[in-house]
Amino acid sequence: MTNLFNYIDRPSPIHRLTGATKLVCVLLWSFAAMLTYDTRLLGLLVVLSLALFRLSQIRLADVRFMLGFTAVFMLLNNLLVFLFAPQHGVSLYGTKHLLFSLGGGYDLTREQLFYHLNLFLKYLASIPVVLLFVCTTNPSEFAASLNRIGVKYTIAYAVALALRYIPDIQREYHEISQAQQARGIEMSRKESLGKRLRSASAILIPLILSSMDRIEVISNAMELRCFGKNKKRSWYMARPFTGWDYAAMAGSLALLLAALLLNFLNGSRFWNPFV
Repeated sequence: MTNLFNYIDRPSPIHRLTGATKLVCVLLWSFAAMLTYDTRLLGLLVVLSLALFRLSQIRLADVRFMLGFTAVFMLLNNLLVFLFAPQHGVSLYGTKHLLFSLGGGYDLTREQLFYHLNLFLKYLASIPVVLLFVCTTNPSEFAASLNRIGVKYTIAYAVALALRYIPDIQREYHEISQAQQARGIEMSRKESLGKRLRSASAILIPLILSSMDRIEVISNAMELRCFGKNKKRSWYMARPFTGWDYAAMAGSLALLLAALLLNFLNGSRFWNPFV
């Protein structure tokens, strides 16, 4: 069964950071990647994100579906950008170095290829870090960390329940799918894509009904325990911040400040190597 947005326990330094630290780092890192088109900084973010991914001991097989989905999305995004704005790079960098013409106004230029390279680097800089946050953060510990930095504990607990519930939905979908196939409904690659989609849609109704039953059970259990009555609560998996947590947040903040500084020095979000 393919795991999506599931916590994967590994004995790594990334796992030992608190959930709140990882959330702050992901936000700062994402802002840094979004704010700039400076290829030098984006290249550094890519190298660091891949190094962190390796440090976390998360295998590519653990997240292969999300990586495949991201790769398809990147290709489609770059293709559509070129189809609808083939001269966007020329307008951004103010020069035009023609490589060859495809006809119909579709001229392939160095500026356009450079712009597509920056788009590609943005995805490579952000996606591994987001996957790290999802795969290395225990939902219960993350809720405790959120509450520690000032988020109301009812909201933090709702976030933890949502993260915990995603693997349950996946498992239930897989079980219902196998039950349907045991009854003769073909969902393998032998059938056409349209028929497989119609068969998969038949799973949604029992999946929704079972999900509503689970929600009712959880809400009743929380209500019986007077959840939300008090202003504060204790956490079983609460952890204090350590020096590594502060160092990780400081490093992420430094990357964001570097992005802002480069934008100021370049005069815009774009680094122009053509002038």
